[in-house]
Amino acid sequence: MKKAKRTKKGELRAEYKRSDFPKGFVRGKYAERLRKSSNVVVLEPEVAQAFPNQKAVNNALLSLIQIAKKTTRPKSRSTDRTKKRHAG
Repeated sequence: MKKAKRTKKGELRAEYKRSDFPKGFVRGKYAERLRKSSNVVVLEPEVAQAFPNQKAVNNALLSLIQIAKKTTRPKSRSTDRTKKRHAG
């Protein structure tokens, strides 16, 4: 099996023509769209050092969510009837 010829950097392959790209070539054309739709989070260096891998980060965050759910109390709204009972 023959290896395909390598093209020089910046050259198009033989099957493409510049006329196939009327608007030209734009570097990073989809970068902003990807940034908006991506769920990648970049950690601060000191935070990243605390975790050896992705699984450790996820476990820590899930634990934090569980603790937060257990410790928060639902807000209770007092009604007029409850106020009257406590008033006497």
